[in-house]
Amino acid sequence: MSSDQSFVDYIVDQIENAGRIAYRKMFGEYALYCNNKVVALICDNQLFVKQTAGGKDFIGDVVESPAYPGAKMSFLIEDKIDDREWMSNLIRITAKELPEPKPKKEKTKNRPAKSKK
Repeated sequence: MSSDQSFVDYIVDQIENAGRIAYRKMFGEYALYCNNKVVALICDNQLFVKQTAGGKDFIGDVVESPAYPGAKMSFLIEDKIDDREWMSNLIRITAKELPEPKPKKEKTKNRPAKSKK
């Protein structure tokens, strides 16, 4: 089951004060970005925030769950989704602790080597 656009829009609205927020649809689900860093996933209309030490301290009693089978454990956020200030703070803390994204390599065309005749 994929996530609803209305749920994604609601979450983005809730965390808009955390920084530059964006999202990208991937395989029917969504990755959430804060300041160009992937901070969370939305899968099956549930919010999974990447684990950080600061995020764990901020949340307190965390619920850990993978966003999908085989994924790394994340913090599953359910009870505080409607608390805009709390959500923005969590995303801000998470983004601050995550490393900068690696620069993308330039795409080069793979051309077969010319054969000598």
